[in-house]
Amino acid sequence: MSTTTQRATGAPTTPRTEGRLDKMGIPRPLALGFLAVLVFMTGNGVESNFITPHMVAVLGSPEATVATIVTFYSLAALIGSYVSGALSDLVGPRRVMILGFAVWVVFEVLFLLALNIGSVPFAAVAYAIRGFGYPLFAFAFLVWVNITTPVERNGSAVGWFYVAFTGGLPTLGSLFAIGAIPVFGGGTGGETGAMVASIGLVVIGFLILLFGVRLPNGFSRIAPEGESAWRVLTSGIRLTATRPKILMGFLVRLINTAPEFGMFVVLPAVIANERGWGQSRWLLMTVCVYATNILVNALFGWVGDKIGWQRTVKWFGIVGSATGLVAWWYVPQLVPAGSDWGYVLSVIAGCVFGCLLAGFVPMGAIMPALAPEHKGAAMAMYTTAAGGAAFLGTGVVAAVLALGGGGQAVTWTFVGLYACAFVMIHFLKVPQGRSAH
Repeated sequence: MSTTTQRATGAPTTPRTEGRLDKMGIPRPLALGFLAVLVFMTGNGVESNFITPHMVAVLGSPEATVATIVTFYSLAALIGSYVSGALSDLVGPRRVMILGFAVWVVFEVLFLLALNIGSVPFAAVAYAIRGFGYPLFAFAFLVWVNITTPVERNGSAVGWFYVAFTGGLPTLGSLFAIGAIPVFGGGTGGETGAMVASIGLVVIGFLILLFGVRLPNGFSRIAPEGESAWRVLTSGIRLTATRPKILMGFLVRLINTAPEFGMFVVLPAVIANERGWGQSRWLLMTVCVYATNILVNALFGWVGDKIGWQRTVKWFGIVGSATGLVAWWYVPQLVPAGSDWGYVLSVIAGCVFGCLLAGFVPMGAIMPALAPEHKGAAMAMYTTAAGGAAFLGTGVVAAVLALGGGGQAVTWTFVGLYACAFVMIHFLKVPQGRSAH
């Protein structure tokens, strides 16, 4: 059987025979791109679960100051996530991925130099600008996936993208850190060595992309010819301002993984220090939690294609994630500190959250379906929300801590945000499958 894939503009590409990967939801010409994202995001995720305490120790700054630095990094990721979609519309996703790689490597080196000399301002600026790197690389590839995959398999394709994305950040990144930190001497020195090694992973991911993915539609403009660069770059913002459903979809995706990034800030000290399980067990916990997420991302993409994208997000994504988040916070508090069986139960609670977080996967198919004539602009807002989740998550933590709250208050703030998403998802029913053509 053959199929004709379509670009966001609606222009057909050359028909090709479908293989097993295509039927699974992985466009065969982009297959190595998924691997490139996995390896790149592994490098990006090496530091994800120790960067806050590492900066506190190396820079001698209070936790609130470091939380602010991380928030500015997340703000850069938010902006970069929008730019990834908008620039992909303008110059093609492959060129945007190359730009993301260059930004990441240059400013990671500068960030490590800033940590070495103990300069808080230098570290803050370098780390913030580095935040543009990973969304430009990863989310530009998501745009590439969206303009290549047939509509009836879009949910599955987005699921496979998140297998690669979360497989690297934080899952394999944390696993790499567990092994690398002791190799480099442990402590803050070992953490620094692990971050240096992460640059090598990012370079490998980029080389896989450079030599392994050359599908022509990634090199060219997606937006209609004749539109000015300014209109293309602002199309997502204009679409959001004029279409309330796009705004609601943006907010639902923004809320989706915000608790994940918030827990990266508040849970390391709780699990490692307050509950007495140590850094290595905290890192192992995150590996288990997000390995669970990896295993079901593609599954929930398939479930969404079968029972409905909106229904999957509503019950598995929103209700399920809120339940899992509450369990992940309270189970470690209720079991005996330092106990092995208590740690196992805490890991299981976290895995429930990681599993059901994948219920949001179909949002990557819902957003472009809300504006089929402006897929590039809709995906720009989706990728903005995906990157903005880090900003919202760390911002909630910074705000709650500044108001004198703790981890419990942070957890229930996120549950409140999930309740808002539950209301908004009712308005986001879209046609899917072949009827969407």
